[in-house]
Amino acid sequence: MGRDIPFAWWEAFGSPKLNALVRKALANNPTLPAAQAALKQAEEQVAAQRGYFYPTITPDLNATRQQVAGNQSSNFPGPQANGQNLTATSPHHLIYTFYTAQIALSYSPDVFGLNRREVESLRAQAHTLRYQMEATYITLTSNVVAAAIQEASLQSQIKATNAFIETNEQAMAILRAQFREGYVMRLDVASQEAALAQAKALLPPLQKQLEQTHDLIRALVGGMPSDDLDMTFDLDQLSLPRELPLSLPAKLIDQRPDVRAAEEQIHAASAAVGVAIASRLPVLNITAADGGAATQVSQLFGPGGPWWTVAGDLSVPLFDGGTLLHRQRAAEQALVQARAQYRSTLITAYQNVADTLHAIQSDAESLKATADAETATRIQRDVTKAQYDAGYVNYQTLLAAEGAYQQAIVTRLQAQTNRYGDAAALFQALGGGWWNRLD
Repeated sequence: MGRDIPFAWWEAFGSPKLNALVRKALANNPTLPAAQAALKQAEEQVAAQRGYFYPTITPDLNATRQQVAGNQSSNFPGPQANGQNLTATSPHHLIYTFYTAQIALSYSPDVFGLNRREVESLRAQAHTLRYQMEATYITLTSNVVAAAIQEASLQSQIKATNAFIETNEQAMAILRAQFREGYVMRLDVASQEAALAQAKALLPPLQKQLEQTHDLIRALVGGMPSDDLDMTFDLDQLSLPRELPLSLPAKLIDQRPDVRAAEEQIHAASAAVGVAIASRLPVLNITAADGGAATQVSQLFGPGGPWWTVAGDLSVPLFDGGTLLHRQRAAEQALVQARAQYRSTLITAYQNVADTLHAIQSDAESLKATADAETATRIQRDVTKAQYDAGYVNYQTLLAAEGAYQQAIVTRLQAQTNRYGDAAALFQALGGGWWNRLD
């Protein structure tokens, strides 16, 4: 109770091959860089929005060269007053150059918190993406562990099925020999042929699942279906974690990234309401400029060249057809939606943990029962074989005992797979230890 969850929780299964596979997935799976890039993009948007807290300063240098018609030169005192930069191209045309240099300043004080709430909303959205990125880590590692456990289970089931097929083939050979000698009827041979066909029919679905599991593992580690990977696992080489962490219900709120993301979505929706309200309030803009103008660069800031302006503007939406009002109401309903989604996410998180705990208890009992059944059927098979060797039972009886034993092995393997999967599911349900990730 209260034990912290390490980020590398999969190491509790004691498989170096599994640890290497997870590390490869973390290094090569493309979903992680995509999630990281989305987070960085959101953080840059927050930084960009913060820039509106400060004034904008823009230097500007403008040079204009213009030809003035000769019949308009008398109405153009500027260039004529300073004949140093005038060029007469003809009796009727004049060309002059005019320079303007200025530094402009524009600033909108955040009087009613419009920009502050914008930044708050974007920051909450960035936090949401951060927790979604953490959930991507947890989902990826959990999928890799689940695929490895499934691969080990299928390998063991295929091995047991092949043994069962081999037993049926041996029985088929014996019966055919007995039929040729006239000791058994054709019906006995046909019955065994049907049993052998049924046994062989069990193998292709398992092989298909195994190959699909291999494809899944290749995809999880960022590879292609044709890549050659060492991804053969064995259930006997995995250690079932004996000590599983349990968290207090209140702690689960901090540990689950989906709950934290839903909480940040409430925060973003609340800030969006503030933005909608501030959009209906007055907006103050201040602009200023300082510069000079002349027909020569050297005279820009000489006598008669400098100039400056300062202006203030206060505007307030008076009538907009109800657009801003309805946007505010829409933002308020988005906040109601975010709160309901948070509650739904929280309920689902608690349900997920509870379901996993029930599965652990139930599958542990199932594993014990199937292990006992495997032991019993093995003893039954051994006794039947001794009776067959002594001539008390026929080979069909021995074959039935062998089939029951092989089926018990498969059932125990499936229960063992569920038990390993439950342990991995609990680590995932409790948050996967993302808060202990070193990078």
